Amino acid sequence: LPIIFTVLVEEPCKLIRIFPHKAPWSCVASAVTLMIYLCFLLTGDGNPKESSPFINSTDPEKNQQYDGKNMALFEEEMDTIPMVSSLLSSLANYSNLPQGSKEHEEAENNEGSRKKPVQAPRMGTLMGVYLPCLQNILGVILFLRMTWMVGIGGVIEAFIIVLMCCSTTMLTAISMSAIATNGVVPAGGSYYMISRSLGPEFGGAVGICFYLGTTFAGAMYILGCIEILLVYIVPQAAVFKMEGLEGAEAEAAMLNNMRVYGTLVLSFMAIVVFVGVNYVNKLALLFLACVICSILAVYAGVIKTAFEPPIFPVCVLGNRTLVWKGFDVCAKVIERENATVTTQLWRLFCDSEFLNATCDSYFVNNNITEIQGIPGVMSGILQNLFGNYMDKGSFIEKVGLPATVEPDSIPTNTNRYVLADITSFFTMLVGIYFPSVTGIMAGSNRSGDLQDAQKSIPIGTILAITTTSIIYMSSVILFGSCIEGTVLRDKFGEAVRGNLVIGTLAWPSPWVIVIGSFFSTCGAGLQSLTGAPRLLQAIARDGIVPFLRVFGHGKANGEPTWALLLTACICESGILIASLDNVAPILSMFFLMCYMFVNLACAVQTLLRTPNWRPRFKFYHWTLSFLGMSLCLSLMFICSWYYAIVAMGIASCIYKYIEFRGAEKEWGDGIRGLSLSAARFALMRLEEGPPHTKNWRPQILVLVSMDSELNVEQPRLLSLTNQLKAGKGLTIVGTALEGTYLENHPQGQQAEQKLMEAEKVKGFCQVVISSNMRDATSHLVQAGGLGGLQHNTVLACWPRNWKHAEDHQSWRNFIELVRETTAASKALLVPKNISAFPSNGERFTEGHIDVWWIVHDGGMLMLLPFLLRQHKVWRKCKMRIFTVAQMDDNSIQMKKDLTTFLYHLRIDAAVEVVEMVIDISAYTYEKTLMMEQRSQILKQINLTKTEREREEQLIHDKSTNPPTPATPQSPSADAETPSTAIQMTWTEAKCDGEQAKPIGATTPEAIKDLFNMKPNQSNLRRMHTALRLNEVIVKKSQEAKLVLLNMPGPPKNRSGEENYMEFMEVLTEGLNRVLLVRGGGREVITIYS
Repeated sequence: LPIIFTVLVEEPCKLIRIFPHKAPWSCVASAVTLMIYLCFLLTGDGNPKESSPFINSTDPEKNQQYDGKNMALFEEEMDTIPMVSSLLSSLANYSNLPQGSKEHEEAENNEGSRKKPVQAPRMGTLMGVYLPCLQNILGVILFLRMTWMVGIGGVIEAFIIVLMCCSTTMLTAISMSAIATNGVVPAGGSYYMISRSLGPEFGGAVGICFYLGTTFAGAMYILGCIEILLVYIVPQAAVFKMEGLEGAEAEAAMLNNMRVYGTLVLSFMAIVVFVGVNYVNKLALLFLACVICSILAVYAGVIKTAFEPPIFPVCVLGNRTLVWKGFDVCAKVIERENATVTTQLWRLFCDSEFLNATCDSYFVNNNITEIQGIPGVMSGILQNLFGNYMDKGSFIEKVGLPATVEPDSIPTNTNRYVLADITSFFTMLVGIYFPSVTGIMAGSNRSGDLQDAQKSIPIGTILAITTTSIIYMSSVILFGSCIEGTVLRDKFGEAVRGNLVIGTLAWPSPWVIVIGSFFSTCGAGLQSLTGAPRLLQAIARDGIVPFLRVFGHGKANGEPTWALLLTACICESGILIASLDNVAPILSMFFLMCYMFVNLACAVQTLLRTPNWRPRFKFYHWTLSFLGMSLCLSLMFICSWYYAIVAMGIASCIYKYIEFRGAEKEWGDGIRGLSLSAARFALMRLEEGPPHTKNWRPQILVLVSMDSELNVEQPRLLSLTNQLKAGKGLTIVGTALEGTYLENHPQGQQAEQKLMEAEKVKGFCQVVISSNMRDATSHLVQAGGLGGLQHNTVLACWPRNWKHAEDHQSWRNFIELVRETTAASKALLVPKNISAFPSNGERFTEGHIDVWWIVHDGGMLMLLPFLLRQHKVWRKCKMRIFTVAQMDDNSIQMKKDLTTFLYHLRIDAAVEVVEMVIDISAYTYEKTLMMEQRSQILKQINLTKTEREREEQLIHDKSTNPPTPATPQSPSADAETPSTAIQMTWTEAKCDGEQAKPIGATTPEAIKDLFNMKPNQSNLRRMHTALRLNEVIVKKSQEAKLVLLNMPGPPKNRSGEENYMEFMEVLTEGLNRVLLVRGGGREVITIYS
């Protein structure tokens, strides 16, 4: 029935669309006939048949329905793990075509809404890689500056420049081929390859540099286009006239013309790209045809010079080349009708046309010589073999011709001579020439359109570089052989009647080169303005540079409108420079940096030998990549060392910005692999033994707790951790969640994310899920870190509300943590009143950090204040160190020794020695008694009936039989009674398992004994110490911003743990911020270098 209904409704509509010339009723009749046939097939022999169980059904919905019907064993995993057939189908239909001309055309023709089958890319090596690379490599420099470069640098040096630059691009192409064939490379060119090979930081930095290079390339092509237009095609179209101007005035007029026309052409090209980018792509072959025709015309002209050189005379006065303009005969006088007549050239240098006129002295003293501008093949190779570098404003002279110059004479009529417009030198030639070998990425940029990218990109790119290299190298030799040296050094062809110098060599006419180069530069400029915005859009859409995200948006069809606007603005800045010779080195820097990192990416991947590095292109080696990288770096500084520093500075700033603010991306890049290899090597080295004292640094495990919404309950604990970052050690933020791992795993991942976001602590997080919180904390202490990079310090908060009966487990867990860190020889830092600690945004403008050094536990008390004072929060605080003297100590000598010790430690701190009162006060006696009574009451609450009776009997025995020989009648008497031995325990002796006698129903008597009990002597002494220490600490350090003091060890017997907590409370009472420090048992600071 569904099939019948579909046929009745849809088929007539489809038939009417397919055969619009047929009548609608005919289409309906055909559909009804088809329906009857389907009904016959469906009824068949009357037996129901199972539908096809195979997954290759023509209906995609049925495909999904029957997917996995033959794989019932794996049916529970079908929703998360696809079948192999589905995976292969998705790979086969994968399309990595970028948003480009094809999508643009579909959007403009409203075809985007129609569903069309995805057509596989059909472009091969020739059309997809070879010809686009050829078009992008051969460009404006070949037509406008190649002959001048040969004339200035000579054939030898020009050949070296070409060989060096072509070798650089060939080595880069080899590295690029290896990267491009290591898997599917979506369209994106060098940016995609570098970012996925070296990481988002390098990728973003080099991608932006490549974008700037492409943008400035557009400016260079537009300037070349305007130069051809105003110098060789229509010079009279200049807005700022140069007739009669000399020197700086003529140069300024030319530059202003370039700016005006360049801005107009840029605006027109930007509009073309914005409105109809598809036309730019369709005209690409036409522009390429212009380039090929121009090059063929040059080779044809070279062949023709062998038997019939073209006539392009050059007029030379003395040895100075004249501008062939305003005269027709290269002579001072001519014979006409048996009379000597002056020529137009005479009138240019004299004040009248008569023979007795006053003339320029140099004109009078030197002869006029006419030489051939194109003497023919191999006629001038020896004369042009070596360089002829010149300063700006120098005369272009013919070597070998005599000249007479009056001493101390000032040249006049300089606008009549061909002059050098810029000062030339070897490195400048390299910077100007290198843009002519760029464009090797054109094939990889079109990887989405290629039928077999992994085959076409290496072959097409290397063949294109080989072809262009042969063209460039042969051009150097042929230009030096065929063209006169003075003409080669004449940049704008002023000596050959204003013709393009390379055009004088072309056949059949110089206009072939002029027109061809004009359209070539126009096309190259359009291609740059088309490609650069898309590259910027790709970087913006990756999200690695936050401030560029706005440029990821565009028109509805995906065209990068905002990126095009920014590109046009940057390109305009290049046009305002107005000199092709000054713009070329700028883009050379950016392209060289891009190529350098392509070689670096290949070298890193090859040396790491990661499992994913399996390029199909086998003709690569890390030494070739390293050589290419070295050549790129060398050429950057050869071209212009200050441009190179600026370009590297821009890239470095972008790198650090992406590292600090950019989105975190994981692209499986080589730098991550390099980091893994370096980390593994370092960890293996750390396993050899514990670090030396000079290398010791606090590797902190921060134990935090989280609330029900997975927020950190003690954010100031993370602030304190951040303020200790001067230690340059490892930081692990750990927390424990209650539950089972299978059920709470997503909660644990969410907790990790929350931990990393809190306070922006640079380190690692670790979440342990366990049914027992005590065990989870123990696991964190035991298993934190890896190998030799393990934590040596634990940072945990003092338990809040530990005195409440319902929260007794928290302080028990805390004491267990103290025991475990002591057993593991790890330091322990316990901040008390953590909520009073400053956040990272606060500043202390004054105050002290006081250290109370009671016992030496390795120097942690000295090191921590020093680290804290490196942070901006504590930087203005001064450090004071207090120590306690006993009765038999020399306080003055102690202070002197401690000052000397701090001097050798290079720590600036004030020193003070404090003496404590030894008498045990009545308050100490009462405080100890109250503590023990409270302890026993807590035990009564938490014990079972049998355990309670046993404890009551024990209390009764202790009260009636005190352990000391004489019971003190007063606190002072007790203090004077000598103790036989100091018991190093916090509680009274245990009953050692002896069965206590039950006292039956005498519970009220037991409770009465509980309140009549006398304090244990060991507890009394410890309470005395805590109270006296607290008294002097509060007196000296109550106004201190932070107090650090030694943390006593935990009780060995678990029955007196609550007493330990009470001692700590008494010790720190009345202090605002306290950091209790317990060393790990080894020296962490030293006086030695």
